[in-house]
Amino acid sequence: MHPERVSRSPFGTLPDGRAVESFTLTNAHGLEVRVMTYGAIITHIVTPDKNGRRADVVLGFDSLAGYLAGSPYFGAVVGRYANRIAGGRFSLDGVTYTLARNNGPNSLHGGVRGFDKVIWQADPFENDSASGVTLRYTSADGEEGFPGTVVASVTYTLTDGDELVVAYDATTDKATPINLSQHTYWNLHGDGRGTILDHVLTLDASRFTPVDSTLIPTGAIVPVAGTPFDFRTPAVIGARIDAADEQLRFGKGYDHNWVLDQSGAGKLAHAARLEDPASGRVLDISTTEPGIQFYAGNFLDGTIKGKQGRTYGHRAALCLETQHFPDSPNHPSFPSTVLRPGQRYQSRTLIALRVSRS
Repeated sequence: MHPERVSRSPFGTLPDGRAVESFTLTNAHGLEVRVMTYGAIITHIVTPDKNGRRADVVLGFDSLAGYLAGSPYFGAVVGRYANRIAGGRFSLDGVTYTLARNNGPNSLHGGVRGFDKVIWQADPFENDSASGVTLRYTSADGEEGFPGTVVASVTYTLTDGDELVVAYDATTDKATPINLSQHTYWNLHGDGRGTILDHVLTLDASRFTPVDSTLIPTGAIVPVAGTPFDFRTPAVIGARIDAADEQLRFGKGYDHNWVLDQSGAGKLAHAARLEDPASGRVLDISTTEPGIQFYAGNFLDGTIKGKQGRTYGHRAALCLETQHFPDSPNHPSFPSTVLRPGQRYQSRTLIALRVSRS
C-alpha cells in the first residue's frame, strides 16, 4: 500500500454559506500541490531546493478571506476568456456580444465574475504513480455576456516524475470563444522572498504580439530578434525589463503574449524554462497552446499582504500563462478560439518541477 496521496480539508465558506474545500496532492518525493474549489485555485506548490530545503514557490493567501477581499488572480483558472478582449465586445456569426469592461476599456479574464470566482465541483483521484483532482464548472448561457452553456473541467495531476499536468476540457451548446489558462504567480526563491528579477527565463518563441497602450494586441506578429523580448537563449529577467522600449512602457515591464515556435495542432511541445540560480529550482513548461503570456508582476505594489503576512512588492513574482492569443475574437488572423457545438475544447500544459545542483 502506498501512503495517502490526496487529502481534503475545509478552506472556509463563502458569504452565501457555501463551503470551499482544499485538496493536497503529494508525490513520492514530497512535492506538494494544494488546490481549492473556489476558482480552481492553486494555493501552494512546495518543492525542495538544491540542498533539499522545501519552500512554497507560489503567491497566495493563508485563508479564503484573502482571495475574496481582492486577489490579482493568484493561482486561479481564468476564463471563459483568459487575457483581454478589446472594448469588452466581439462579434460571432453576425451577432455582437457585450462584456464587462473590468480592465480600463477592456474585458479581462472572463469579466467581473469569471471562472476564478466560482465554486467548482471536485473529484480527487490517486494511483500508484500520481495524485490529482478534477474540478468541474458549468457556465450558463449569457454568463458575463458570453453565449452558450459551457461545461468545463480542469484536471490537476501531480506525478512521481515531479510533473504537474494541467488538462482542460470543455463543450458548448452554442458557438462561443473559450480560452482557459492558469494564473499562478511564481517566485522560485520562495513565496514573498525578494523579486524575480534574477530569475533566468527561456521562451521557445521567435515572435510576439505587440500591444497598444491598453495592452490589446495591434494584430501584428513581429520578430523578437534585436528587442528586449528575445528570450530564445536564457536571459536574466531584470537585464532588459526597464529598457527604453515603447512596448515595455505600455506594459510597465513584460506583460505580453509570445507566439510559440512549436505550436502545432494540439501537440505538446516545450514552451518555457524558468531557473533560479540561487536555489537551483527549475520549471520546464510544455503546452499544446500556441502562445504564452509572460507577466513580470509589474502591477504588484506592496499593498497586498499574502501568506504569513508577507508583503508582495513590485515584481515579487511572475506568471507564465499558456493560452491562445489575447483579443483573438477581434483578430481573424489569430488562431481561432471559437468552440462550436459538437466540438471539444482540449488543452494541456505540463509543468516539470526540477532541481539543478550545478
